[in-house]
Amino acid sequence: MGYFYLFLLVLFSWSCHGLQTYQTQLLLQIRKHLEYPSQLQILDNYNGDLCNLSAMSNLTISCQDNFVTEFKIRGDKVANVSDFNGYAIPSKTLSKTFSIDSLVTTLTRLTSLKVLSLVSLGIWGPLPDKIHRLYSLELLDLSSNFMFGSIPPQISRMVKLQTITLDGNYFNDTIPNTLDSLSNLSVLSFRGNRLKGQFPSSICRISSLTDVAICHNKLSGKLPDLSSLTRLRVLDVRENRFDSELPVMPQGLVTALLAKNLFSGEIPAQFGVLSHLQHLDLSFNQLTGTPPSALFDLLSISYLNLASNELSGSLPEHLLCGSKLGFVDISNNKLIGDLPSCLDNKSDKRVVKYGGNCLSTDGQQQHQGLYCKEANTRRSGRKIAVLVAIIVVSVLLLMLLAFGILILFQRCRPRRTFETHIRQKVVQDNPTTGVSSEVLANARFISEVAKLGTQGTPICRLFSMEELEEATNNFDSSMFMGEGFTGKLYKGRLENGTYVAIRSLTLQKKYSIQNLKVRLDFLSKLHHPHLVGLLGHCIAGGVQDDSGASKVFLIYDYVPNGNYRMHLSETCPEKVLKWSDRLAILIDVAKAVHFLHTGVIPGVYNNRLKTNNILLDEHRLAKLSDYGMFIIMEENEKLEAGFLAIYVQLVTCKRYHCQRKTLEDDVYNFGFILLESLVGPIVSGKGETFLLNEMVSFGSQDGRKRIVDPTVLTTCSQESLSIVVSITGKCICPEPSSRPSFEDVLWNLQYAAQVQAAADADQKSDSTS
Repeated sequence: MGYFYLFLLVLFSWSCHGLQTYQTQLLLQIRKHLEYPSQLQILDNYNGDLCNLSAMSNLTISCQDNFVTEFKIRGDKVANVSDFNGYAIPSKTLSKTFSIDSLVTTLTRLTSLKVLSLVSLGIWGPLPDKIHRLYSLELLDLSSNFMFGSIPPQISRMVKLQTITLDGNYFNDTIPNTLDSLSNLSVLSFRGNRLKGQFPSSICRISSLTDVAICHNKLSGKLPDLSSLTRLRVLDVRENRFDSELPVMPQGLVTALLAKNLFSGEIPAQFGVLSHLQHLDLSFNQLTGTPPSALFDLLSISYLNLASNELSGSLPEHLLCGSKLGFVDISNNKLIGDLPSCLDNKSDKRVVKYGGNCLSTDGQQQHQGLYCKEANTRRSGRKIAVLVAIIVVSVLLLMLLAFGILILFQRCRPRRTFETHIRQKVVQDNPTTGVSSEVLANARFISEVAKLGTQGTPICRLFSMEELEEATNNFDSSMFMGEGFTGKLYKGRLENGTYVAIRSLTLQKKYSIQNLKVRLDFLSKLHHPHLVGLLGHCIAGGVQDDSGASKVFLIYDYVPNGNYRMHLSETCPEKVLKWSDRLAILIDVAKAVHFLHTGVIPGVYNNRLKTNNILLDEHRLAKLSDYGMFIIMEENEKLEAGFLAIYVQLVTCKRYHCQRKTLEDDVYNFGFILLESLVGPIVSGKGETFLLNEMVSFGSQDGRKRIVDPTVLTTCSQESLSIVVSITGKCICPEPSSRPSFEDVLWNLQYAAQVQAAADADQKSDSTS
């Protein structure tokens, strides 16, 4: 345990050395990209620590542990050009030679950046996809610039984002429908662009949102049900082209601004129970009907604007107005009748606009009654038409339902008799194994096997012993590929010319054929691009005999390019993998194990993860072999109750502890695969104790040179390497509860691969320039 913490301390100390100079150089490069804005003139003659620079109104630089974490600049190039066509504009934008791609590339090297605000700086061009490399970013504000094109879908990979503001640009494509992966997002603001298309449904799944502002765009179609956004306080969709009825709103909404759209239909009664609502603007739409009386008496309402719609009918004479209601606008509708007393202008307490209706009042100009009569008559006629339509549709639906039930009953009756006969036969042919038929019928395992079986996947093929003997030339030594804990492995060639790998297992006597087939069928249905597929099996020997042992042969896809350990060995220098290739393989394996843990019910754990169980095909794609062996190799005392009973036990209170232990075993073993990826052939024969003691060596440059594989050192970026070293230490932590989930492991590996890809691209760019 002590070695692990010492390793972290040394690694931290090493990573901080010389960092301040590098960060300063990056800031100077950013200043150059932005064409030396006046706000950054302070950098010209400043010799102190930029981390101690006092915050100013137009410039803020903050640091933590010598890393820049906050960088905010506010310029004076306001984006207010009506006819911007995507090209540089003198004195408005940065010059024609400006490259937004180069700017973003440099910004992504500030790897600890949490707050980035570049406002009114004349930045122009499409926002590059690589913006997602700012993984630590929590706030992104690029307002009032000249960016256009689409908002990159990759922005949804910036999972730490809490605020994203792109106001006042010229984005003119649709909003990405993948934003629901931003589970920490609270503020989403795309005001004043030229965005088109529909309101993305993915926004409705970001439960953390408090503010959504997409006003002054060209969005159209339906505004969806927003009730799932329970934390939403501000909704601003003014000046778009939404043409649906008003949606259901979240109960906690404080400000709802929906003016200048094409909303139609009546104002939902649900709006009258939004007790937190303070500001509601529904003006300049096509709303009809009479406004709900409860709107005027909401507990918190202070601003209510219903002007310029097609509202009709009369307001109740004794309408109540909330004590905080200070502004009401119901002008330019087709309301009739008397003006309620709480809306008169006798008090200075409240401003009320009601002109342009047909109200019976002397104040503010009103239309003649005929102007509003048509709308009110049409409304009554529409109600009658709707009622008749509902009755007719209901009768038709009842008739269709009765007809459908009759046909279904006639079809199902003979089938049910057949199924009953089959079910009785199965019970007779399969005597009980200690588990009741009711439990078996309800086991999650049973339902999952049934589900997999209906997805078009071929059932596990049953091979004969003669086929296997012919395929392996009677298990000739020339076909022998090796032997491990799970038995001997042979290469075979089937009659149709397909090459396969055949694993022989020796099993104990207490299996029944039915029990064993259920296990093997389950394994054969585990399909994933990075798992070696189980094609079938052959059960040999007296499986039902009380004496002796039996053999089972597992037939797998043949993967021709050797195992991962072989490609890490210096004995095969022409095949040794560089760092980016190793990362790709590790990611493939992590995806496979994550699938085994979470992609099937029950999860498959304790998968004997080792480098020689990772096979590479002709394209160097990784495939995990020997997974799920515990399903077949269970201890004998557990087998007597039958395989299904073992899985039913997982539903009991013991389930959590069993799965947690085996899951952690997989994480721990994968940690040593990561170590072998780092140190290569040094691992061979050294054992776990040696490796744990050597973890501290990763913390210094000299230590890394001594222990890390030279191929890794010459092909990796230090940042990518440090990410993998860190997650490796967590995986092999002696305390199981402190180890990460496989999802965390996978995320870190993907991050390391992306950092490495960026470094490789930069190096290639530098070499060609």
